[in-house]
Amino acid sequence: MIHAQDFETALSMRGGSFAESYRIFRTILRSHPNPPDPGQRQLRLAILNAGGLSPGMNAAIRAAVRLGMDKGHTFVAVKRGFHGLIEGDISELDWMSVSGWVSRGGAGLGTSRHIPGGRDFYAIAKNLETHKIDGLLIIGGWSGYEAAYQLFTRRNDFPSFNIPIVCLPTSIDNNLPGTDLSIGADTALNNIVTNVDKIKQSAVASRRCFVVEVMGRDCGYLALFSGLATGAEKAYLPEEDITIAELQEDVAGLIEGFKSGKRLGLMIRNEKAGGLYDSGFMSTLFEQAGGDLFDVRQAILGHIQQGGNPSPFDRIQATRLASESIEFLLGEVDQPTPAAAMIGLKGGEIEFTSIYDFPRLVEPGYQRPKDQWWLRLRSIAETMDQTPNLPK
Repeated sequence: MIHAQDFETALSMRGGSFAESYRIFRTILRSHPNPPDPGQRQLRLAILNAGGLSPGMNAAIRAAVRLGMDKGHTFVAVKRGFHGLIEGDISELDWMSVSGWVSRGGAGLGTSRHIPGGRDFYAIAKNLETHKIDGLLIIGGWSGYEAAYQLFTRRNDFPSFNIPIVCLPTSIDNNLPGTDLSIGADTALNNIVTNVDKIKQSAVASRRCFVVEVMGRDCGYLALFSGLATGAEKAYLPEEDITIAELQEDVAGLIEGFKSGKRLGLMIRNEKAGGLYDSGFMSTLFEQAGGDLFDVRQAILGHIQQGGNPSPFDRIQATRLASESIEFLLGEVDQPTPAAAMIGLKGGEIEFTSIYDFPRLVEPGYQRPKDQWWLRLRSIAETMDQTPNLPK
């Protein structure tokens, strides 16, 4: 087709996602947007971050702003999450406001975990009316989803809430319903593996066991996947109960392994796994049992997992989801009852789920979905963790 100069057919033969990515690429790299069509209604779309910091937030904002402006619409930025929407910290963006944001870590608009309540809703409604907001894009994590649900359920009380809303999943915890993967989780996993590999290298000259604590809140995704990627003996997840009997079995496995000649032990623990059996307790228990056979060190990686520039995977997925989110907002804005939805990747495809289903999809009392696909890999991790029965 290329030889015949039939470029449209050649492009379509690459697949739908390739053609769409090419269109997005051509748009966001231009030096200025296309002018609005004559007589076109210019919408005012608001964009904000909510929830914990996640790499990829800036990449999503950049794509959303430029793709929306190229269609002739105006974007306003809300600073500091819902704090800014309550206090009226809102300003217009232009094409160059997001220049260079694709590779930038952090959150250029700021973020917060604040969930509106009480008189906050009146202030939000007033600011939405004052700034004539036609649609809202929330780029963030759990707090953003809860806030969107609160706005959706109060539409009868506040008419200005009757606008289309999209929640784009950005969370290193990968704990959001309606998606298999959230933006930022890949970058956080890369950070964990890079640092754990360095920790392992520091133990080459001695017999040592490391207890490494990772983030994730109520979701054990980072603990399980970093355990698989780094060759850990055990990954402790908040989805599973931890008993003293289980820890004693792990101690016995460590002792057997070190007696058989291994020089390094590695345990990965989610920050909420085990309750009172925290990283300090585990380290003390393993140290006491190890005696002169091996020593134990504790490593809490902390907020280094949220830092750094987003990975290529997170940048690309943030751009894809932002593009679909803008199309959704534009398609719903003139509906009598505009939808509020969560966008996500399900089985490799982009899907929208109503925000109304948010409470039904989450596990009561925990910040995680009821259905977590990655838990099906737990049996693989357990097989890889096992100490073989060595001949005596």
